Amino acid sequence: MILSCRGLRKVFGPNVVLDGLDLEVAEHEVVALIGASGSGKSTLLRCVNLLEEIDDGTIHLDGQHITDPRVNQDKVRQRIGIVFQSYNLFPHMTVLDNITLAPVRVHKRPAKQAAAQAREWLARVGLADKAGEYPDRLSGGQQQRVAIVRALVNSPRLLLLDEVTSALDPELVGEVLTMIRDLKGEGMTMVLATHEMGFARQVADRVCFIDGGRVLEQGPPDQLFGDPAEPRTRQFLARIIEAGRL
Repeated sequence: MILSCRGLRKVFGPNVVLDGLDLEVAEHEVVALIGASGSGKSTLLRCVNLLEEIDDGTIHLDGQHITDPRVNQDKVRQRIGIVFQSYNLFPHMTVLDNITLAPVRVHKRPAKQAAAQAREWLARVGLADKAGEYPDRLSGGQQQRVAIVRALVNSPRLLLLDEVTSALDPELVGEVLTMIRDLKGEGMTMVLATHEMGFARQVADRVCFIDGGRVLEQGPPDQLFGDPAEPRTRQFLARIIEAGRL
């Protein structure tokens, strides 16, 4: 297993957001996290990337206990890419500079090498001509693809995607989803929190329904969406269908 989360608990004041959550992710697997807003999906991803400190439980990455307080968190984050729904690109820097900032400043790669790798990725996602542009000259879909490339240039073992299409206009969603589908075809291990149920059904190897801070039910997409075992899962999906999102 690349990722193993055991008994994760995270509390914000009186709110228990993660309540003994367990999750395992195998190499080359794509796992989609679904659930109502506030169910803990985003918090789980932030805990995995060590952006939030867990209150109990353990997280292992490639067998290493990364929630051990003695672990160098910066080195762990070099092995995990994370992309948020807000692109978080630096507006005063070009696309190329945004992508190469961490490889050069943090990972100490030669600037020419980092730039060459960045241009290679931009070409792969159809943005080769945007390297010298500033973020405000790009569409939302293009900015989100740049944000994903920025996470990929460090060759992460695991890519976390947190509602990466939520801030996009409907007509721009497809280009980001195509990129994620292509990454799956290349064997990238991914965990994605999403409200795009149709996409989760198409691209995920496994779908996890999170409710009450736990993985209430999980399984292959056709099984979970077509014949869920838990009443709460059926209730959630019925609302999704009623809203026309599945």
